[in-house]
Amino acid sequence: MRLLARLALVAGFATPVTAQECGGDWDAFLRGLGAEATASGIPAEVADRFLSDLRPDEAVLRADRSQTHFQADFITFSRRLISQDRVDRAARLAREHRAILDRIEAEVGVPRGILLAFWAFETDFGQVQGDYDTTNALATLAHDCRRPELFRPEVLGAMRLYAEGRWDTDVTGAWAGEIGQVQMLPRDILEFGADGDGDGIVDLKGSSDDALLSGARMLAGLGWQAGQPWLQQVTVPADLDWSLSGLESPRPGADWTARGVEARDGTIAGDLPAALVLPLGRKGPAFLAYPNFSILTEWNQSLTYVLTAAYFANRIMGGERYLAGDPDPALSGEEVKLLQERLAARGHDVGQADGILGAKSRVAIQAEQVRLGLPADAWPTRALLDALR
Repeated sequence: MRLLARLALVAGFATPVTAQECGGDWDAFLRGLGAEATASGIPAEVADRFLSDLRPDEAVLRADRSQTHFQADFITFSRRLISQDRVDRAARLAREHRAILDRIEAEVGVPRGILLAFWAFETDFGQVQGDYDTTNALATLAHDCRRPELFRPEVLGAMRLYAEGRWDTDVTGAWAGEIGQVQMLPRDILEFGADGDGDGIVDLKGSSDDALLSGARMLAGLGWQAGQPWLQQVTVPADLDWSLSGLESPRPGADWTARGVEARDGTIAGDLPAALVLPLGRKGPAFLAYPNFSILTEWNQSLTYVLTAAYFANRIMGGERYLAGDPDPALSGEEVKLLQERLAARGHDVGQADGILGAKSRVAIQAEQVRLGLPADAWPTRALLDALR
């Protein structure tokens, strides 16, 4: 399910633009990878062994192009992922893994709720880690021309791990190349993989302690701030200026308080910047997203996924269920796709018209709502779709 958004190069791999070749003859593509690997210091015989059995995987490409679960709205998606059984299991596993979670909070500063939430969503607490041939998956996605700038360096990262004896070429994982209980890509393993259980081995598939510590170190490396909130449920006044909402418009928490926004749990952090997130518009649930929330979006690009995980983390740590409200009906995936096409026709950059309500689409929707004099809460309605006909 997860696809890391991070494109920054880590772990010493500096992949030049000229090396980001994609498509074309598979064998020529592998030769290019081998040449790039040896230029980075990987022995030629190691690179040859790693590359010798790689094959393109059409199932990986089909999975990459059919992420329809992200078309679901926040309420639908969160109710699908957060059951009482999952809440109870999280509580039980928090007790069973108290020692490592205590250590992580003390040494790394990442709260247990965050780690338990991602552990749950990524692999159902380690039970479903994926059965794709991960090495083939990475090579397939590097060869594909949709995102070679992300996946080619990951193939080289896997090759580096292989050279160090830390990667099996037949390892299995997710279709997007992540492995282990919290689903990490090769370069993240190189940078942040850690031995949590003290056996001298970093085993992200078999050791929950290793996986949790590694995931926490990755979040800290991305900038997680210890002791700071990430997401807070709020209630909002009916006359709020809705154009102020959205992840692109953070303002001091004290400013939200002055505008009548109230916390459902605790108090609003007045000295921290916070963005008002209305996943289903002004009539649905409302949250303040603090700087740590943006770190979570480095784990996954989908606002709905990350919002659900951040909310589940709060639930795990004793927070209230969200108020669903009575939002305007959601558009279907095909209707969202049509809306994206109409927004693009008006000059907005919405990326690919895929029926997924991403960040670019929300920005464009809000801009059109302002232009048309509609409540600018970035929630697509049929009224907006009709107005853009």
